[in-house]
Amino acid sequence: MRLSRAFPFALALALWPLAPAMAQFGGMPGMPGSPGMGPGPGSPFGAAPQAPPAQCQQLLTYRDETQKHGQALQAAGKKKLPPDEVCKLFKAFLGAESKMIKGLEDNSSTCGVPAEVIKNVKASHDKAAQMGKQVCEMAAQGPRQAGPSLSEALGTTPMMPDSTGSAKRGPGTFDTLEGSPLAR
Repeated sequence: MRLSRAFPFALALALWPLAPAMAQFGGMPGMPGSPGMGPGPGSPFGAAPQAPPAQCQQLLTYRDETQKHGQALQAAGKKKLPPDEVCKLFKAFLGAESKMIKGLEDNSSTCGVPAEVIKNVKASHDKAAQMGKQVCEMAAQGPRQAGPSLSEALGTTPMMPDSTGSAKRGPGTFDTLEGSPLAR
């Protein structure tokens, strides 16, 4: 299967495990939508929402950056860009994903990120790194040479029939204007 056909499918497979990890950020302590973020009991005006810790904000930034690079890769797959451009996009995506993984590992307890999510993101990163390596190797090879034509493979030169009509020829096998050549 050619890379241009396999690339969108492989990219979707590489990014698919990230979906649960990205959805996981909604339930982090201190984040909007988390338990305990509603108004305090007995307060007529409600409690002011707490701002998430700075480390958790940084994780959200890493997530958004990784998502942006992933979308750029998907767009490149749809546009069928050449491998050298896709290689650059893969390197940017893998760099952003590495930052996100490091942030998840460093701040998992502070931001409430389960170990299973980190494991899934790492597995996805490994698959994406393998695909990126293949794309970059293909880019390093350069454009592929087209195979020989049929006439080159047979060792002949392509010739066009003489269409000027300058040479007088006798009746041909299928020349039926002067009668059947079989009857002569």
